Amino acid sequence: MGRMRWKVTLAVATAAVTVLTGCSGGGAEPTEAARAGDLTGQGEGALNLLTLAGDVENGSSAPRVDWVTPFEERTGCRVSWRVARSTQDMTAMMSNPDRRYDGVAAPPEVSGRLIAGRHAAPVRTSAVEGYKRLDPKLRTVLRQEDETYGVPYLWDASLLLYDVNAVPQPNGWEALFEPGQARRHAGRVVVRDTPLSIAEVALYLKRAQPGLRIDDPYSLTPKQLAAVRKVLERQRPSVQTYWAAQAEAVAAFAGGEARLGAGTPYQADVLSRAGRGVRAAVPAEGVTGRLTSWMVGARAVNPNCMYKWLGWTASAEVQRQAAVWNGTAPANPAACSDDRATAALCAAYRVGDRTALDGVTFARTPAKLCPAGKNRGERTCTDYVEWSRIWIETTKLDR
Repeated sequence: MGRMRWKVTLAVATAAVTVLTGCSGGGAEPTEAARAGDLTGQGEGALNLLTLAGDVENGSSAPRVDWVTPFEERTGCRVSWRVARSTQDMTAMMSNPDRRYDGVAAPPEVSGRLIAGRHAAPVRTSAVEGYKRLDPKLRTVLRQEDETYGVPYLWDASLLLYDVNAVPQPNGWEALFEPGQARRHAGRVVVRDTPLSIAEVALYLKRAQPGLRIDDPYSLTPKQLAAVRKVLERQRPSVQTYWAAQAEAVAAFAGGEARLGAGTPYQADVLSRAGRGVRAAVPAEGVTGRLTSWMVGARAVNPNCMYKWLGWTASAEVQRQAAVWNGTAPANPAACSDDRATAALCAAYRVGDRTALDGVTFARTPAKLCPAGKNRGERTCTDYVEWSRIWIETTKLDR
C-alpha cells in the first residue's frame, strides 16, 4: 500500500510540475500595472500576498512578532495573504491566470519557474527603498538578462551537522553520500526534503568522480543526474528523516535519533546552546544556500502598495524580526543588532563575513538548457521536473 500511495504521489506531482514547466513560455507579459510601481505614488489601499508559513506575521502567532500592523499604519495598504501548503502549491497559485497576487515570498524551488513562465514582473530596484543596503551577492541571485526579478529577504545555508559524541568531524559531503561512510550511521542520518538537495550530491560527485565533469551543481546533464540517482538509492537505507521544517531535524538530533545530516547553522546553534553536543562542519566540496525573495506578481493590481512592501521588508527592523522568527539569516546586514537572539543568529550564519558568503552557491531552479560555458559544451541539461521525479523515486517510494 505504501508503494502504491507513493506511485500515485509521483504521478500527480510529476504531472503538475510538467504542466507548469510546459507552460513556462506561454505566460502573459507583466501588465503595465505590475511594471508601474512607484514609491512616490499613493498606495492603492490593499495588498494581496502569497507566502509560506512564517514569511508574514501580524502578531497572531506571537504578539511581539508583527511587521504587518506598522506597515498598514504607515502606508494605508491593508495586507492580506495566503499561506501556501507547499512550494508546488505556491507555484500553481502564482501561475494561475485567474489569481492576481501582488507579490510572493518565493523560495528557489518557485522563483525560477515563475520567471520562466513570466508570472513575475521585473523589479524596478531604483524604486525599492533601501535596496542597496541588501547584500550585493544576494542582489544578483535573481538577476537574468539585465533584469532583476526579486528583492532578497531571508537566506540559509546547508552544512554538515554531526553529534560530537558519536561521529568524528566530517570533512565533506562524502560523509553523507559515500555508501561505506553513511552505513556507519545507518538509521541516524537526516537530509533536507527537497529536490534541490540533489545539488549537494552533485558537489560530492564533482570531487569523488571527476570524470563526470560536473561544473555547476544546479545544472546537470542526464548522465550526471543518473549518477546522482545511484548515490541517493544507496543512501536511502541509512536515512532516518527527510526533514522539511527546521524543527524536525532539531528534534531528531535532540532525541538521539540522528547523529549526522545536512542542516542549517541555526539548527546547529540551537542544539549546541541546548548542550546537545551537535556542531556544524563546512563541507570541503562547497556549501549550498537557499534565498527567499519577494517577487512582484505579473498580474499585480496593487503595484504601489507592493513596492512599498518591498522597501518595508528590506528594512533592518523587519528583517531582524523575520530572521529570528524563521531561524534564517537576514539579507540586510544592518539587521544584525546587539540583542542576544539576533546576534547569535547572525554569528551562526556569519552574516557580514564576505569570505563565508562568497563560498555559498545559492540554489537556482534547474533548467533544460545548460548555462553558457557550463558542462563542457553540453547543451541539454535536466530540469526541475526530472529532479523532482528522481527525488520522489529515490526517497519516497518503497523498495
